[in-house]
Amino acid sequence: MTKTLKCISPIDGSLYAERAVLTPDQAADAVARATAAQVEWAARPLSERIALVQAGVARVGEMNDVIVDELAHQMGRPVRYGGEFGGFNERASHMADIAVDALADIEVSEDASFKRYIKRVPHGVVLVVAPWNYPYMTAVNTVAPALIAGNAVLLKHATQTLLVGERMAQAFHEVGIPKDVFQNMFLDHETTSALIAAKSFGFVNFTGSVGGGVAMETAAAGTFTGIGLELGGKDPGYVMEDANLDAAVDTLIDGAMFNSGQCCCGIERIYVVESLFDAFVEKAVAIVNGYKLGNPLDADTTIGPMANVRFADEVRTQTSEAIAAGATPLIDPALFPQDDGGAYLMPQILVDVDHSMRVMRDESFGPVVGIMKVKDDAEAIKLMNDSEFGLTASLWTADVARAETIGDQLETGTVFMNRADYLDPGLCWTGCKNTGRGGGLSVIGYHNLTRPKSYHLKKA
Repeated sequence: MTKTLKCISPIDGSLYAERAVLTPDQAADAVARATAAQVEWAARPLSERIALVQAGVARVGEMNDVIVDELAHQMGRPVRYGGEFGGFNERASHMADIAVDALADIEVSEDASFKRYIKRVPHGVVLVVAPWNYPYMTAVNTVAPALIAGNAVLLKHATQTLLVGERMAQAFHEVGIPKDVFQNMFLDHETTSALIAAKSFGFVNFTGSVGGGVAMETAAAGTFTGIGLELGGKDPGYVMEDANLDAAVDTLIDGAMFNSGQCCCGIERIYVVESLFDAFVEKAVAIVNGYKLGNPLDADTTIGPMANVRFADEVRTQTSEAIAAGATPLIDPALFPQDDGGAYLMPQILVDVDHSMRVMRDESFGPVVGIMKVKDDAEAIKLMNDSEFGLTASLWTADVARAETIGDQLETGTVFMNRADYLDPGLCWTGCKNTGRGGGLSVIGYHNLTRPKSYHLKKA
């Protein structure tokens, strides 16, 4: 019997899309075709590869009206937000703009006797394993620079967003990127692991759970395959006494609740200095009370269902455990009668929380946030670092030097000041601790998607 992957729509629990997985032989053939095609692709002028990727990105934009509706059906994001093309285009465009400089030879010296330099050369075939929460933007983080750098790319997308890889492949192929150079693949976990273990790839980039990252590293053990991992997060916000309170509340609560809290660098815990705590909480509750939970196809809906019932169940469990341990919920369930105990989950703000509660330690990845009062920077730093994860931290102050001083003490990949939940393609997207390793985008993203090759040429 043919094994299939099934996307169950969070809108109504119906089967939205189903695709057959490749057999091990079919998958191996796809790798072989990519390996062969990559040589010719890498030999093309860099300017040509850049132009083709940019054309593919633009073609995705032309599909946006259809894509927005598909995303709502696949993972529940309300159509009112218009999809992901803005960020998708921004990231790919930046990587295209910096490619010539980022991939340029590093000239060491040349004289009458020697010429010495370092080239950046592609790994060969890159496997991109992308998540469902921002399926286009997270995929393009690696797909665009990997192709520009001369790699062939195989994209394996999450089951929840089965149609995304097909759309990207359609767009890229229509503009002239060879079909074997960029392939969308439907793979099960076993075949994926077997391909990695067989040294099929020069580099693997995975965005997903900590458990998934462990599986990737386990499969690659002993192969010396390069791996980039972006895994879990529990990103904090810290509001200091000199912060712009309204801006802090608006940004941090949006960062906690947007996309039903399903954001890689979403805000999952907030620490507020004592003098602003009550005002912050009051404003935060007013914002959340104004949300409308409902069908993401409804233009009035501001918060849709979570992508899967099991994700919503984990958030409910963390929330109920915290309340049982003494946390106080501030959002009245009566305001959100659409919460059906399934994928449709009401947003919640908790106070009287502490780090003994899972909701302040484990990744929630849903529309719940705990807010704690702190007395000073030292206490805030200690609490922000009290996590197994380290992706981003959001600091709210008018003092740049203070933010830099605090940032230097934080165990995190990115330090934000007066903003949150944003990926700047000019900066390295990276994490530490159980959030993973490696870095995407920026010049460093190109360094990770290529390898250095040195030339030491003695002249006759």
